[in-house]
Amino acid sequence: MTWTEPATWYANLASFYAAAAAFITDPAGNVLLVKPTYRDFWAFPGGYVDEGEYPHDACAREIREELGVAMVVGGLLVVDWAPPVGQRPRAIVSFTFDCGSIANLDALELPRQELEDVAFFARREAKQRLPENVKARVDAALRARAQHAPVYLAGGSAVPNVLRG
Repeated sequence: MTWTEPATWYANLASFYAAAAAFITDPAGNVLLVKPTYRDFWAFPGGYVDEGEYPHDACAREIREELGVAMVVGGLLVVDWAPPVGQRPRAIVSFTFDCGSIANLDALELPRQELEDVAFFARREAKQRLPENVKARVDAALRARAQHAPVYLAGGSAVPNVLRG
């Protein structure tokens, strides 16, 4: 067996992007979404993980940048592996964290060049406003929160018998 130099070994491994999102609800269980200025659909607060950054730290940073507040990033709710598609040459692994509940939107300060709106939506309406490949994260996050166990999705779909929540 031939030994491979670590630099060569790691250079040949698959690579992917990572994203982190905050799952926030109001006391009635409505889901907080933001409306980016550069997309036609709504999203969970969040974004890409920077090089050298842990996903939970990226989530906290994105909350500060997008909502103008500091929030505690709680447990992991959902991991969703999205394969490469279209012009995106790499997969994305998306981490959705439980960031609790807030009573209203009064303290939030949106960066208007990036986000045009923020609102709470009932589960069904939140799913209608999200892109097709993201909407399953709403039910998965609610299930994970209730069962205190993360849910694994692959391409926005539940994977039977794998880390079932």
